[in-house]
Amino acid sequence: MRLADTLGFAWQVVRGSPGRTLLILLAMGIGVAAVVAVSSIGEGARLYVVNQFGSLGTHLVIVLPGRSETAGSMPGVLIGKTPRDLTLEDALALKRSPAVRRLAPLIVGAGDVRVGARSRETPVLGSTAELMDIRHMEMAQGQFLPPGDPRHSQPVCVVGAKVAAELFGARRALGEWLRIGDRRFRVVGVLASQGESLGFNTDEIVIVPLAAAQALFNTEALFRVLVEAKSREQIAYAQSDIEEILRERHDGKREVTVVTQDAVLATFDRILRALTLAVGGLAAISLAVAGILIMNVMLISVTQRRHEIGLLKALGATGLNIRLIFLSEAVLLALGGAALGLTVGKLGQLFIGQLFPSIPFTAPWWAVIAAPLTAIATAVLFSVAPARRAARLDPVRALSKR
Repeated sequence: MRLADTLGFAWQVVRGSPGRTLLILLAMGIGVAAVVAVSSIGEGARLYVVNQFGSLGTHLVIVLPGRSETAGSMPGVLIGKTPRDLTLEDALALKRSPAVRRLAPLIVGAGDVRVGARSRETPVLGSTAELMDIRHMEMAQGQFLPPGDPRHSQPVCVVGAKVAAELFGARRALGEWLRIGDRRFRVVGVLASQGESLGFNTDEIVIVPLAAAQALFNTEALFRVLVEAKSREQIAYAQSDIEEILRERHDGKREVTVVTQDAVLATFDRILRALTLAVGGLAAISLAVAGILIMNVMLISVTQRRHEIGLLKALGATGLNIRLIFLSEAVLLALGGAALGLTVGKLGQLFIGQLFPSIPFTAPWWAVIAAPLTAIATAVLFSVAPARRAARLDPVRALSKR
């Protein structure tokens, strides 16, 4: 038999059994759709984390008070003693490193922000003018914090877009005064809407000079120091210099944790890639279930089509021809199920994307290729036994009524 005749015969068999065909298509389709949809969720989570860390800035090194190794937990959480504070003088000393381009010390707190009769509880950041360039912030109106000595305070602030809208309404916020606690600040800038970054919404913050935040929250301790290296190649040198400078300032003790943006991102990337592969593999188990269904259905089909197989062999069809017919049926069913599964998986991806628009759900290229290929390979693998059984039938006995 020619290949075209084999495929045509297999197509006629597939069309002639709509119930069986639909059952196998559904099984295959569900397996492929599960792989595509689940891998889309995993890849979307990975891309979301990548984008969130990218929005923090480039060539970033973060200095945190406390050593994470001390208690096997987050930096700054020690058992039995309080870690030494990270101070403004510590931060300014880091400028000695030739690998450091700029840095921004941070103090974070919450304050009751009021304008006339309107008020709201708002995160308040204390920092310097360099924060804007390090975090890649954009201004909608006015300017960012003025440059100068961070030890000296000015009664100015920069507000997020949502804070400006809620406190000032239709009025122009620029140049107006607001009160945080018992202190007054003039609004010199309004941030452009940038949304959330790692759970921190820049639209809902107020940024004041560092010295003003120290007085506002009655603390000298810094929450973090954001350091920008001069280039990607300089990140490792900046990290080493920072650790050495702070160890000297802290009497030879390593009392800070220095992490790089690339290291944190690489860790998340590895974890989420492994998770995507693992969950995708679990979803692919449904393809094995579909393969078992194909095998069982075809084994039954061999019994039901004994006369048909016997007639083909009596007309000269070889065992190879019979095997190819069964394998062709399996491939056609797998291709149909794969097409159905890819369509359903894509629709599922779009639906999830509508529910969580901030996460870029997308199926990785390997899932789009691997799912249909796995479906075809599974169908062929589980069709081997029925095909061999059909090819071994004796034509005389197959045509007999027994």
